Amino acid sequence: MNFDLSQEQEMVRETFARFFDEQCTPARWRKAEETGFDVELWRGMAELGALGLRVPEDAGGLGLGTFDAVVVMEEAGRMLASGPLAEAILAARLVAMLGGDAHADTLAKVMAGEAVISLAHHDMAAQPKQFIASGAVAERVVARRGEDVVLLEVPESARAGEPSLASNALAEVDLAAACAQVLSSGAEATALFAATLEEWKLLTGAALAGLGRQALKLAAEYASERQQFGQFIGQFQGISHPLADCLCEVDGGKLMVWRALRCIADNEPHAASEISLALWWNMEATGRAVSQALQTFGGYGLTTEYDIYLYNLRSRAWPLVAGDAQGWLDEAGRRIYGGEAAHLPDVGALPIEFDIGEEARAMIAEIDAFMAANVTPGMRARFHYSWEGWVPELHKKLAQAGLLFLSSPELGGRGVGPYAKSAARGAFERHGYNNPGAGVAEMVGLIIAKTGTQELKDEVLSRIIAGDCIASLGYSEPGSGSDVFAAQCKATPEGNGWRIDGTKMFTSGANLSDYVLMLCRTNPDVPKHKGLTMFIVPLKAEGVTIQPVYTFQDERTNITFYDGVKIPDSWRLGEVDGGVRTMSAALGLEHGGGFAKPMAATLHAAESLCCAIDAPGGTLIDAPAAWTRMARAQAHIIISELLEYRATWAGEQGKPNMAYGPMAKLFSSEKFLDDARDLLSLTAPLSLTKREGAAALLNQSYRHAHGTRIYGGTSQVHRSMIAERALGMPRSRG
Repeated sequence: MNFDLSQEQEMVRETFARFFDEQCTPARWRKAEETGFDVELWRGMAELGALGLRVPEDAGGLGLGTFDAVVVMEEAGRMLASGPLAEAILAARLVAMLGGDAHADTLAKVMAGEAVISLAHHDMAAQPKQFIASGAVAERVVARRGEDVVLLEVPESARAGEPSLASNALAEVDLAAACAQVLSSGAEATALFAATLEEWKLLTGAALAGLGRQALKLAAEYASERQQFGQFIGQFQGISHPLADCLCEVDGGKLMVWRALRCIADNEPHAASEISLALWWNMEATGRAVSQALQTFGGYGLTTEYDIYLYNLRSRAWPLVAGDAQGWLDEAGRRIYGGEAAHLPDVGALPIEFDIGEEARAMIAEIDAFMAANVTPGMRARFHYSWEGWVPELHKKLAQAGLLFLSSPELGGRGVGPYAKSAARGAFERHGYNNPGAGVAEMVGLIIAKTGTQELKDEVLSRIIAGDCIASLGYSEPGSGSDVFAAQCKATPEGNGWRIDGTKMFTSGANLSDYVLMLCRTNPDVPKHKGLTMFIVPLKAEGVTIQPVYTFQDERTNITFYDGVKIPDSWRLGEVDGGVRTMSAALGLEHGGGFAKPMAATLHAAESLCCAIDAPGGTLIDAPAAWTRMARAQAHIIISELLEYRATWAGEQGKPNMAYGPMAKLFSSEKFLDDARDLLSLTAPLSLTKREGAAALLNQSYRHAHGTRIYGGTSQVHRSMIAERALGMPRSRG
């Protein structure tokens, strides 16, 4: 797996980033609004080779792949580069690929920036007059005309500019009035043209991702400087949290473009639909991002004194030249469910890789074989996504097989890498065995191994490793919720040990566990973060009471009471009053990951129900409106998976903490609920039942999704982490 650019691509990115930073100044932006085009900037981009990026070397170009062009387009979007750059890059390639020597002079002028060229999105045989990106300044346009691909020389009289949303030289061009030269004719030529329009979607999606990221950066910087009521406005969660949501969406859009390219390069059957989804998503995500960024500036965002308005307008103007953005989501639905085919571009080589690797594939195969050999029908009937699905006898067998704590050799596991561990979790989930108890047992076991006494290791850790017990977490309290450091459950020194008194809330699995990892108040006279200590407490000790709390998600959690519970000092973890340091390791293990797999299971359940629900002309699975809604859910699954991959990769590579884990968790949990709600509605009223199979799963998913926004850290906590670590905003928590 790799999310890094190659060394050569990083050099390309840095070169264009410096150029755009120097040349795309606010003064230049505003001057370009007068004509919609910056001639000097255009020629500067040409000098750097931008217009020949995709032109083969034997035709005088750089001969680079689509990914290289995507890298440049992201930088161009970041700094609102003027002109039809995506269109020109691709039109130049068409002239080179189809025109041959007869059009070498034209190609040379285009690549030198001496002639502006653009691209027509619709067949001019059916639509001779159509809007063209920067059409008012484009002397040449490449278009399809029936079975021909033509190079048009457009007279000035046929491309009159007019005021437009972004003042970017948009024009409705009379292509029929242009002088047309046939570049090539026939199926191969029109297929290449169609593939070029698919590539345009990817380049435009990349530009939008760069634009959206920069808009959020501007907003975060403003919010970190602007004060109101004696505080930086970035400290207000009403400001920082929406920006965090938008960042997840914009980053997801960039990764979607990358994945679409990878799918094309690997000849994946779903590559065409991912292209459509990538442009639709980037259009929508960037639109939300620029609007939220502008809102951050308040009234100043409406003025032309600040640059954010330009980002707002360009985010709409660039992609909508091709038409309604909803059409791309509809197109994705047709490609996924209706069998619609598309011509795909030759994207060339790219460094980005999402392959999970041989170790992960081997792990999946081993788990499949283990489950087939060891799971009885009685066990399977007990499976559930919650703690109540824990099967002790299967847990023990997993430990004996070395499959329980896969990435932790100190706990008897294999020491597998993070990709194999993630794949293993997915394999267990596919079999219906989520087993959160094993995940928490691993967390507790690792903390004991790192900070526990020899007595704890002998008495508790040995049992965890053997698969003879599990442990739960005693973090939350009735009055503190996610603010775990506000714990009031007391640990008081008594003799050679401690006396525990207090209450813990949401102690999931306490009714099944032998031990609880507890954070207790040991010093009430210091700031709340400094007076805490971590302990292991046996749940069968005298003075422990476990009371069930049932949720509407078919889960059981617990409230646990501790009345004079006595434990030896040897059951303390870490230093006295050093619990925050000890717990930080636990939280680090807990944050991250996502819900792409249950989201995918929910979509599959909806697809199954659609096959069983009558609709005009057949069943619901034949309805284009249903395709569109399920395609939207597919986009959310793709992004959730990509964000989780990135978080895993960044951890494995030792990259700086940019809140990738919280981003994966936040986005997937929020979209899980959105999609579960929508798919429940799509397939109602059948989905309201708990009939065994797809209906029960979809019904459960709707209820389950609500909890994912709370456990493992609430969405609000993760938004704060993202705003602080990824956007550099001031701390919004006390």
